[in-house]
Amino acid sequence: MAVSSKDSAANPEEMRARLLAMQSELKARLGHLVEDLAQPLDPDSSERAVETEDDISLEGQALLVSRELASVNRALERIEHGTYGICVECGAAIAAARLDVRPEAALCIACAEQA
Repeated sequence: MAVSSKDSAANPEEMRARLLAMQSELKARLGHLVEDLAQPLDPDSSERAVETEDDISLEGQALLVSRELASVNRALERIEHGTYGICVECGAAIAAARLDVRPEAALCIACAEQA
């Protein structure tokens, strides 16, 4: 299905630049989380308990950042393949306003609401 300029991102190269900036930020954030998680636990049992709780939170954050990074990477692949701005579910154009807010969006609003 062809994507009209009205319904697609105005400039895929501009979106690519935004996605690359997001990718760089997410990689840095993930690196910091991994570094924090690699720190050895304190031998003091009460301090170790607090650190363990912190690690659980950090692991959750790392998982979220990893998922967001994967989403950004897939969006960059869609740009490379010329399918950026096209819903991966139904093939309809993704509104430019949606892509402006979520440049990594893979679904149109209708499909995103069903997911």
